[in-house]
Order: sequence, then C-alpha cells, then structure tokens
Amino acid sequence: MIDIPDALVATQSKYNGAAGRAFVAALPGMAAEFMERWGLRRDGDPWSGVCALVLPVVRVADGSRAALKLQPVDAETVGEPVALRLWGEASVGAVRLLNHDAVTGTMLLERLDGHRALSGMADVREAVRIIAELLARLTSVRAPAGCGLRGLGEASARMLAAAPGVAELLVDEAERRLLADCAAAVREVVAEPGDRLLHWDLHYGNVLAGRGGQWVAIDPKPLTGDPGFELFPALVNRFDAAGVAWRFDLLTEVLGLDRGRARAWTLGRVLQNACWAVEGGERRLAPEQAEIARRLLGRA
Repeated sequence: MIDIPDALVATQSKYNGAAGRAFVAALPGMAAEFMERWGLRRDGDPWSGVCALVLPVVRVADGSRAALKLQPVDAETVGEPVALRLWGEASVGAVRLLNHDAVTGTMLLERLDGHRALSGMADVREAVRIIAELLARLTSVRAPAGCGLRGLGEASARMLAAAPGVAELLVDEAERRLLADCAAAVREVVAEPGDRLLHWDLHYGNVLAGRGGQWVAIDPKPLTGDPGFELFPALVNRFDAAGVAWRFDLLTEVLGLDRGRARAWTLGRVLQNACWAVEGGERRLAPEQAEIARRLLGRA
C-alpha cells in the first residue's frame, strides 16, 4: 500500500477535478504495476509535487537506487522524457531518465537527494548563480525539428490574443496599463521565438543535490524557445523586490543574453501568468509579479 500525500490529493482535485481524483485513485495499482515490470522495490516514503508522486526505489537486478515518478500525461508533462533524453545525451545537468512508459507517462529517474534542494541555500546570490549556470547549460541544447515539444511562438501568439480581454477584467487601472506594456514588449520579440530547449520552471526547489555533489535540474515543463523566457522563476521565487535588478543582471550575464530581449520575454511570463490567473477567476495581478514587471519597465 502507498500513502498518497494529502497535498497531492488536494492539488489534483483542485486543478484536474474528477480526472485528478481518478488519477490519485489509480496510483497504488500503477505503482505496483511498474514496480513489477521494471524490477523495483520500495526504498523509503513517497513524496510529491503539485502533480506527481515520486517513490524512492532500488533496482533489484543491480541494487542501484532510482526514483519512480508517476504523473498524469498533459500538455506540460508529455514532453518531459523527450527533454530529459536530449539533455542526457548532452550531459548538461538534468536528472537522468532511466526508463519511460509513453502510455501512462511513468518515468524511472536517477535518485537525487530530495532533502538537499537549492531552496535551502542561505546565500541567495550563490543560489541565483547556480540557477544561471544550470540554465546556460540546459539552453545550450537546440531542440531538433520534429521533436514534438511545445513552442514559445505558439504560446506567445495565444497570450497576445488573450491580452486585451484579460486586461479588461483587471480591476486596477494601473495593472491594466502594466499588462498592456507587457504585451507590447512581447510583440517586439514574438517574430523570433527561438529554438533552444527550455525547462520553463527552474526555480530553487527544482534543483537538487546529485552525483558528485553537483546541482541537478528536475521536473521540467519543456518547450522550445528563447532562453530569456527562462529567467522568471529565479526572480519570483524567494522573492525580494530589491533583488530583482541584480538577479536579472546576473542571470543575463551568465547566460550571455541580450538584455532587451530577455526583459521582453520575462515580461511575457508575467503576461502568461496573468492570463492563467484571470481565467481562474483572479482580478488582480500577483503582487510579486506586478513588482517584477514594474522594475523591469523602470517604474519602481
């Protein structure tokens, strides 16, 4: 039997409704199936994120440690094994994919230290530097044509089409103007969305200690596009308004990015999140995200 973390039950029910509850109900049987199919045995308590259950396991054949990850297949998760394979071939600092079932989305991954995340590093400047260096390596990989991953061009077109309606639903006039300026910035760069392999969600909790003491990226929601679209999680997580400028400077310097384009794509993340939030019933911008936009636009 598997004790499903209450947090996973809550998030699956909140975001996926009946389908999420069905996924949670199926988890014990799915775990048992893959434990047998891939020759695994349990090796500790499960842990979860927003959408996935992860079981520490041992491969019976050779005694090596691994992690069994079970999650629904959706637009964000379907590309994860594709990205992990490409990054694995390039050895750029992503968790290694050991096995994968395309039908269920179940993955067998190398085991990292779940108790040592970059979010626990007291020195925030060093944590940002580590994120930047990881992003530089990950985004050095170009996504091959026909890889099937989501593209930033299509995502940008959708958010720009939605932007006027989203702005109208915001109750604060200053925030409506701010969102319009975010959309204007994206329009300046949307014609060149880029072709690099992006993680999309590389915040401090998605970097764990791994092999040889190295920091390793986990849990991508991959798409192809401009590396400037990758900076936002390192700005909004462990948020510090006074730190937005130096974090942005450090990230763009380490990644070797054009600052204007990186600024525009970071404002695009504010726009993307606003579209999702308003669709979910919100009528104000998230305060931290609005502050990032103001500071990048020189209004703080």
